[in-house]
Amino acid sequence: MVAALKHLIVPAAVKQTATVIFIHGLGDTGYGWKPVADMFQKDPALAHVKWVLPHAPVAPVTANLGMTMPTWFDLFSFGFNDAEDEDGMIKSSGSINELIEQEIKDGIDPGRIVLGGFSQGGAMALLTGLTSRHKFAGLAVLSGWLPISTRVKEILAPHVASLPIFWGHGSNDPLVKPMLAQMSKDFLTKECGISMAQSGDTKGLSFNMYSGVEHSTNNQELLDLSNFLKKVVPA
Repeated sequence: MVAALKHLIVPAAVKQTATVIFIHGLGDTGYGWKPVADMFQKDPALAHVKWVLPHAPVAPVTANLGMTMPTWFDLFSFGFNDAEDEDGMIKSSGSINELIEQEIKDGIDPGRIVLGGFSQGGAMALLTGLTSRHKFAGLAVLSGWLPISTRVKEILAPHVASLPIFWGHGSNDPLVKPMLAQMSKDFLTKECGISMAQSGDTKGLSFNMYSGVEHSTNNQELLDLSNFLKKVVPA
């Protein structure tokens, strides 16, 4: 039995017809992304979107000297195909899937659900979204990476080749280095058959590098994310 995730809800300002489930990064909570959800909700073109902001369980993190903090999985290092906590990732993915199933039970079609996340949360959004039996409206990855890539390739859902994926990353990110994001993008397109989005089209992977941005976001990235959401879950 998967433990239900505690979560924060920012309700739609008008009748809800879409949901964004956004997963925070290491050491944060859903409250860390509430200001973004609040800002987007005030946009009339996104007023129909409900935001679900889950809180990660608290556990020791090896990479942070065993300190206890909110985390979706144990982190040993930042690196492509380094040792990874696959069991922890799969467990958290199951918990996130419970939130998805609740939205579907409440009447929201999977094609009107966007799964997104920042950093560790972005990794979880990719893992969950690329392996789900549901085809979502899109995925949004900010400062993230593709975790357990070989395993993801094995259990990749057949419908993700043209799945809209917005990927934003800071060019000066010292934690999830741009090279890791680039390698993740290359693995998805070359090994997993996911297409790159063409200019003006949402289908496929749109990879955006933001000059000078560190392990955070900026106004341009949030504007681009907002425009992506307007395209994949329009009113």
